[in-house]
Amino acid sequence: MHVIKHFLTVSRHRRAVRRNCFKVGLYRQGLTHDLSKYSPSEFWAGARYFQGNRSPQAREREVLGYSAAWLHHKGRNKHHFEYWTDFSDGKKVYVEMPARYFAEMICDRIAASKIYKKKDYGDGYPLEYFETRTDKQGMNEKTCDDLRYFLTMLKEHGEKYTFSQLKKFVKDNKKRGR
Repeated sequence: MHVIKHFLTVSRHRRAVRRNCFKVGLYRQGLTHDLSKYSPSEFWAGARYFQGNRSPQAREREVLGYSAAWLHHKGRNKHHFEYWTDFSDGKKVYVEMPARYFAEMICDRIAASKIYKKKDYGDGYPLEYFETRTDKQGMNEKTCDDLRYFLTMLKEHGEKYTFSQLKKFVKDNKKRGR
């Protein structure tokens, strides 16, 4: 098991997300982001399936056919679009993410991309990952469109501009009660 490597990776990731969240004005979310990753059910699975270049949950899924750590994580962290799935009359309902959790999701995706891609990271990678590996059918349509919009903005204009626009997006939606 890679207990220390996993702990350091999670801690580096949280620090990177915190920096990103602070740039967007999400101070509380930056401080509390992914604390569940230190819980026994997530931490020990992460250490067991650690590889260093991708999420341990992906490996756990390959080995077991599912990831218990992911099921635990997504049910406790509102910055994952999967958290916003509900059922009504036997049908799945994909709820639009509130702006502050949506912004944290972007901060998280950028940080995770940097952690796993290391020196190969470029501002286009989060968009590439979204387009090729995200289950967009399991996401609210507006959330999906907004995510594509901001990740394209990141690719074309960089972090500084994108974070400033994301901060404005959060502020504007707060005024509207979203």
